[in-house]
Amino acid sequence: MLVNCVAYRDGKRIGDIEPPQISDYLKQEGTFVWVALKDATEAELTSMQEEFDLHPLAVEDARHGHQRPKVEEYGDSLFVVLHTVEVHGDDLHVGEVDIFVGPNYVLSVRNRTERGFTDVRARAEREPQLLKHGSGYVFYFIMDAVVDRYFPVLDAIETEIEQIEEKLFAPGSLPRENIEKLYYVKQKLVTLKHASGPLLDHAGKLYGGRVPQVCGGLGEYFRDVTDHLIRLNQSIDAARDTVSTAIQVNLALVQVGESEVTKRLAAYAALVAVPTMIAGVYGMNFEHMPELKWAYGYPMVMAIMAVLDTYLFFRFRKAGWL
Repeated sequence: MLVNCVAYRDGKRIGDIEPPQISDYLKQEGTFVWVALKDATEAELTSMQEEFDLHPLAVEDARHGHQRPKVEEYGDSLFVVLHTVEVHGDDLHVGEVDIFVGPNYVLSVRNRTERGFTDVRARAEREPQLLKHGSGYVFYFIMDAVVDRYFPVLDAIETEIEQIEEKLFAPGSLPRENIEKLYYVKQKLVTLKHASGPLLDHAGKLYGGRVPQVCGGLGEYFRDVTDHLIRLNQSIDAARDTVSTAIQVNLALVQVGESEVTKRLAAYAALVAVPTMIAGVYGMNFEHMPELKWAYGYPMVMAIMAVLDTYLFFRFRKAGWL
């Protein structure tokens, strides 16, 4: 679906144009065209390939989708794949943005993502002095917007981690439930890492050394994007370490709880074992046993059992076993 098709000259918006007019505007000096598509059809991609003379391999990748984040250079043009990550309830929804960047055009194709780049276009049009840089500056705007949208997702995940950590030591906490939640959060962090990690490797090539032609003169802008990606990936790694530590702490608490139960069972077993031993001795069928026919034998044995069990009970209580 066509979202926008706009021509710009000298950093100012000329107006909306029809797709068949794109090739005519591309021939004009100081003019570039910015087209936005959402869930593009086969016919739309074919039409854009003809108008912009796009590389067939790049179009093939955009047609099939599900690509890793990357930046590929085809002559004087770029093909860029970015992943969008959106929070939908308790889940993360991953989409894809394929961007074709040439000397005088930008074509963005959104797939499986709801939030568009209307705000990005409005921001760019408010800064015509920067928009004069042409398609490279538009590419920076889109890339910067995608990266900035990762941070609220990470904030939401970190808030979720904090909530789970508070429950770890709460009375009546369910260890299995906590581990399930922590593992689910770790999966979210992996999803976000898969979106931002590969992009960090490619972003550094846009401002250092031999940069693509369309990115020339914009090194400080793409360096800023790289700085954001570095900070984001460091925060993701720190959050993953926190989750791993929380899982280990939760497992340790489970082991401590099991140890407490084991000690209690051992203490109660000792309380039962002492009278059982005494009763077992006097339950033997020997004819000659001391105090067997003594009138006070039974109350004496019961008293001994009670005294020993009372002594053991208080010793176990003092030791924290009961």
